[in-house]
Amino acid sequence: MSAFSRVTEVAVHLPAGRQTSAAIEDRLREHSAGSRIPPRLLRRLYGLEERVVAQDGDLPTDLAARAVEQVLRQAQVEAGDVDLLLFAAVSADLQEPANAHVVAAKTGLTCPVFDVSNACNGVLNALEVADAFIRCGRYRRVLIACGEVLSRLSRWSLGPHELVTGLASLTGGDMGAALLVEGSETPGILASTFTANSAGWPAAVLYNPHQAPGRPAGLHIDSEQLRASFLGLDTHARQWLKEQRTDPGDLPLVCVHQPSVPFVRLICESLGVREEAVVPAFRTTGNMGAGSLPLQLALAREQGRLQPGARTALFGLASGASSGVMLIDW
Repeated sequence: MSAFSRVTEVAVHLPAGRQTSAAIEDRLREHSAGSRIPPRLLRRLYGLEERVVAQDGDLPTDLAARAVEQVLRQAQVEAGDVDLLLFAAVSADLQEPANAHVVAAKTGLTCPVFDVSNACNGVLNALEVADAFIRCGRYRRVLIACGEVLSRLSRWSLGPHELVTGLASLTGGDMGAALLVEGSETPGILASTFTANSAGWPAAVLYNPHQAPGRPAGLHIDSEQLRASFLGLDTHARQWLKEQRTDPGDLPLVCVHQPSVPFVRLICESLGVREEAVVPAFRTTGNMGAGSLPLQLALAREQGRLQPGARTALFGLASGASSGVMLIDW
């Protein structure tokens, strides 16, 4: 049994497709003739310049499988040496069985699998699960896979009164991600805390069309209500970090869920995080859902900012509403 767990590898798969904010707005105008769409609206409201878009035939598990294959190559680990696979994403191929089965079948994994679902906090919760399993001796090597195709949740036909709940759906991007978590004799995942304000769940919803007939189709996000549902969650995070004797302003690298550029600024100000400590991603990728945090880790490593032993904080925020903070040493 390992005393600690550590994130030992990260990989992301970014499809080649790109869609500029101007192209998104042009398409929206074509399908929403009754609504006035000012130029550069998505850039002004969200800071979006372009988003990553997968090919039409790609499924969430396809993108996740490509990231899994990449992370195994990077780590020089064989598929048979993985003890548990967790799939964590907003997107999914299937409601039954677990999407992790599909990823495993596509990558040759034969270990136990299951899905972890908590909107954009799925990967952060999966890290919590992996850490607990490894520390208690149940598994020694856990692989977390994520596949997002959030561009397909875009609502293209918006009436004048639907803009407030529909525009945010046009910022979602597509990607695959994978994280390898292994047992370690030295601390890696140091500590974490999670909290929720479940009364805020109506602020961002995507109904299952098969289980909730008559409910509105597509992704509905009321940005003001969603922001309000996060009130107080930052207070918990600040207090917890104080208990961990960690000053957010001293951290050299911070990964924050990024649903928009203004939102990241707001969270950084609230938590006392220096904006330059954050890895900017949203402007050129869009909202990557549960893949946002591993994307930032991968980008930080490419930029030389993720060195062995580097202290990093992962801040997760998700509709529901829920929040999470995890401190790790790379």
